[in-house]
Amino acid sequence: MEKKSMIVVLTVLLVVGTGADYVRPLRRKALHFPSSPKHSSNPQQFKTAPSQFPVTFAVAGDLGQTGWTKSTIDHIEQCKYDVYVLPGDLSYADYMQHKWDTFGELVQPLASSRPWMVTQGNHEKEEIPILKDGFVSYNSRWKMPFEESGSSSNLYYSFEVAGIHVIMLGSYTDYDEYSDQYSWLKADLSKVDRERTPWLVVVFHVPWYNSNHAHQGEGDDMMASMEPLLYAASVDLVFAGHVHAYERSRRVYNGKSDACGPVHITIGDGGNQEGLAHKYLEPQPEWSIFREASFGHGELRIVNSTHAFWSWHRNDDDEPVRSDQVWITSLVGSGCLAERSHEVRNILVEP
Repeated sequence: MEKKSMIVVLTVLLVVGTGADYVRPLRRKALHFPSSPKHSSNPQQFKTAPSQFPVTFAVAGDLGQTGWTKSTIDHIEQCKYDVYVLPGDLSYADYMQHKWDTFGELVQPLASSRPWMVTQGNHEKEEIPILKDGFVSYNSRWKMPFEESGSSSNLYYSFEVAGIHVIMLGSYTDYDEYSDQYSWLKADLSKVDRERTPWLVVVFHVPWYNSNHAHQGEGDDMMASMEPLLYAASVDLVFAGHVHAYERSRRVYNGKSDACGPVHITIGDGGNQEGLAHKYLEPQPEWSIFREASFGHGELRIVNSTHAFWSWHRNDDDEPVRSDQVWITSLVGSGCLAERSHEVRNILVEP
């Protein structure tokens, strides 16, 4: 009897906590999954990421499995990407395990042909206090190369593609200065060779720079702990999800524009069933350049060791239409690394 009561309370909290910030869009055609899907006899073709520039990343978080999700996936398929990066909230199974299966069926055509690199969001947690540990299904179904990067957890890891070092962090595992994740991040950043990998990108779920009313302040504790590490290492770009909208910042650090800080991009607009977050803080913060509540995806084409082109594409438009775009220059050639050598030694190297 006690087990049933606990599950009911958790479910009610989930519905109340997520519904307040979002407005459901007009419905698209519902997706229907067969109870016994047919297995294709066609041979699968998988393309590994290139070993040299240029490299194209597709980016969208908070996917779910709705008609809008299918639209996002269809748009991504057209962009000829090399690697897909998903900053958390994959299936929205939320304890209903068959939805992990239907999500797999939905993304299988893309995920079986290109690398998909993911990190966890709040909808992957699926924890029942005392009865069930969190992230069991996520860790079982989406195993990332954490051991290869010296991590002890599937919830945070790093990988490299051509000249890009990508760090995937966990917003829902310990991140204070005494945590394993913090220690691992320091060690990973200290080993980055910017001559070999001139681009440094970080991905996690809960945004640190967010001018939307939804999820305000939820990333503050992680930001207070880890932002100095990212700044000392001259991270170029940070991607997050969680807020169901799109926002791009200037280079920013410690709450204000900073030429040596990373560009922060919130892209939790993949198509989930909870809807879009339309309410923004006014006036718009000086560090925020572009923001809009629409479903879509982003494309990061890293052309060479110094220049990358970022574009954001709405689902309502044809895929080639760019609703936001900007050229980004790596901090490697900016002088920030040389200016910050003392900080790097103190923050990243010392215990």
